[in-house]
Amino acid sequence: MNAATETAAAEPVSGVEISLPLAKLKKSPRNARKVPHGEAAIEALAASIQHKGLIQNLVVEPETKDDGTPTGYYLVTAGEGRRLAMLVRAKRKQIKKSEPVRCWLDTANDPSEISLDENVTRTPMHPADQFERFRELSETKGYGAEEIGARFGVSPSVVKQRLRLGAVSPKLLQVYREDGLTLDQLMAFAITEDHARQEQVFEGLHHNREPWIIRRDMTASNVPATDRRAVFVGADAYVEAGGNIIRDLFSEDRGGFFEDAGLLDILAVEKLREIASEVEAEGWKWAEAHIDYALGSAGKSGAAAIAGGAGGVGQAAVGAAMSPLRKAAATLKDSYRSGGRAAVTATGGTISGGSPAPSPDAPAGAPAWASAMKNRQTMTHGATIAAHTLRSGDGGGSGASVDTSQKD
Repeated sequence: MNAATETAAAEPVSGVEISLPLAKLKKSPRNARKVPHGEAAIEALAASIQHKGLIQNLVVEPETKDDGTPTGYYLVTAGEGRRLAMLVRAKRKQIKKSEPVRCWLDTANDPSEISLDENVTRTPMHPADQFERFRELSETKGYGAEEIGARFGVSPSVVKQRLRLGAVSPKLLQVYREDGLTLDQLMAFAITEDHARQEQVFEGLHHNREPWIIRRDMTASNVPATDRRAVFVGADAYVEAGGNIIRDLFSEDRGGFFEDAGLLDILAVEKLREIASEVEAEGWKWAEAHIDYALGSAGKSGAAAIAGGAGGVGQAAVGAAMSPLRKAAATLKDSYRSGGRAAVTATGGTISGGSPAPSPDAPAGAPAWASAMKNRQTMTHGATIAAHTLRSGDGGGSGASVDTSQKD
């Protein structure tokens, strides 16, 4: 007979701590909780006990037969979830079923009332406090999301969300504690860890505090991954160049947001220049690539001109990156022709003049668009390949922005 069994056989009086084998514990029929614990809750308790031991004793009473004779088993009045969690650990061979369990023997109080009291008379921790404590574990102990998740029985993705919320500006966390923000609104602010930006957006909010508005304002200076510049450059090339992609951990971010718009523009221009060089190497007389498609000089009321011309150039730029060189050249030719003509005619201008004779080095039948575009450059101070026009449709800014969003 082991020590745990001897302790149980001694039949100690009520109100003392005893040690009992796990296999000797049963669920009490007088437990107030009728809806069973969820699987996730049991997993969390099992992880907690594995890493930190049993923090709180189980409350038990002896099981007796109809005639009052003890059966040798004990009914768990309070702590059924912990008992189930230890059984899960025993099933996984982490402990034996003879594992001693600390219990508090109580035969003086009504078991149903004890069970009810344990589940009712307590105040849950405020979520903001929880978020900050998770962050402290990460910062002070160096735990990563995997380690924290293992210690609390939650997935690493849940841990990352809590860490991100714990990194929100302390000022906004306090507003959340005081019910000045909802959890959905706090999650919208957590899209970045820039406290100054979070507080600036918060101060600028008015009566409409919808989470989508907060997310929009928080990322106003960033570039969505669905923006044509981002698609054109690619996330891998952007990150390799030192760029950071902001990820929204609480909603579908469709690839996140490219934080450095300036770097993205530089990479777009470099890629366009590479394409221009490849096209020129095929035998075209000349090819240029710039960040802006300067239609402003073709007329100061150029909304219609931009809509008619810049969209075509934006499509050509992306098409040139994704197609064989000959197809890219043909796409650029058609887009420059239609785009440039729309730019001029929409602002009251006219197009005249023919094509000069092709250079001996140029491919046979060099298109007229090259000469026509050269003439338009003189008039418009350089209509060019436009990575800038790829900004279209992704933001809600005012002015002559162009919608070049892809449509199925």
